[in-house]
Amino acid sequence: MGMTLLADNSAILLKTQELCAAIAGDPGFLQYQARIEAFLDDDDARLQYKGAHELGEQLHQKQHAGLELAPAEIKAFEAARDALFDNPTACEFMDAQRELETLRKEIGKYVGMTLELGRVPAAEDLVETSGGGCCGGGGGGCGCHDGDDDHGHDHDHGGGCGGGGGGGGCGCH
Repeated sequence: MGMTLLADNSAILLKTQELCAAIAGDPGFLQYQARIEAFLDDDDARLQYKGAHELGEQLHQKQHAGLELAPAEIKAFEAARDALFDNPTACEFMDAQRELETLRKEIGKYVGMTLELGRVPAAEDLVETSGGGCCGGGGGGCGCHDGDDDHGHDHDHGGGCGGGGGGGGCGCH
């Protein structure tokens, strides 16, 4: 049986397209998109972000490998991160990214729960699964994890739980 639920003109496909149209036309979404575009057009902000991101990754990998971090390395990363936070274009970009990632996860959660429950999830269904706990969000330190496994917690930060919602540090995913 080659029947697919997302067949051409199926009710599910049409509603999915409606959802996509609603997102694409939403003023808030358009604002976030504009912030991302502004960042992509700003070479200085992009280089600054990339630099902080790479320093964060290096420290993260060393920590993961059980190596001691030199105070100078930590200072260099913190300086790069602070400079990044002082750049409004970069900050607005990170904020937009975080918001869109949250939207993606929330929509995914709704759809996933519908498939599990066989009905539209109620508010209480959604509350029970949002177990971000203290490790919710991008984790502490820099939180720049491209390969973040979407489980909401950081298993590779030895030092307790990183700063919650959207990352204690730069939170750039």
